[in-house]
Amino acid sequence: MIATAARRATASRAATWAVDAPSSARTLEALAIRPATSADADAIHALITRHLDEGRLLPRERGEILVHAHRFVVATDDARVVACADLAPLSRTVAEVRSLVVSAEARALGVGRGLIDELVRRATAAGFDTLCAFTHTPAYFVRLGFSIVPHVWLPEKIETDCRTCRHFRRCGQYAVMLTLSRSRHACVPLASLHA
Repeated sequence: MIATAARRATASRAATWAVDAPSSARTLEALAIRPATSADADAIHALITRHLDEGRLLPRERGEILVHAHRFVVATDDARVVACADLAPLSRTVAEVRSLVVSAEARALGVGRGLIDELVRRATAAGFDTLCAFTHTPAYFVRLGFSIVPHVWLPEKIETDCRTCRHFRRCGQYAVMLTLSRSRHACVPLASLHA
C-alpha cells in the first residue's frame, strides 16, 4: 500500500495532501508536503524542541538540521511548518526515518502518513533497499507496512548512532523496517542525500 501511494506521488518537488477528516474534527483544510530548505531549519528545530518533553524524540542541534535540511520533508499550513521528518542514510542500502514530528494541532489528519509516504518515495528513488525507524510507537509504523525487527537486523544504525547514545541497550525503542521495491528509474541521486 505504501509503495503504491509513493508511486502515485507527483514527480514535482511538492505535493499537496488534502486532509480527509470529518468537518467537525478538521482543523486544517489542506497541507503542503514539500522538501525542506535551509530557510526551514529554525522552524524544524523549534518544532522538534517543542516536542522533546513527550519523551519520544532525540534532540537535534540547529546546525545539524541546517546542514542536512535537504534530507527533511516538511508539512506546512500556509508558510508555517507543522510537521517534519528526516530521511537519514545509514549506509548505501539502508535509510532511516528520523525526527518524525507532527504538531499537536495537525495530528490525526494523515500528516504523518503523508510524510512517511514521501520518505518512502524518496528512499526508493535514491536506490535504498530498506527504510527503518526506531520508535516508541511501533504500531503506527506497522499500520504503514513496516515490520518490527530485532535491533541487530540494523547494524548500520547501531554503528552509526546507538553505540555512542547514553540510552544504548536501555532505550526502550523498537526497530521497525520496510523493504523497498526498487524503481528502475531512480530520479534522486544517492549522493544528494549524502551531501
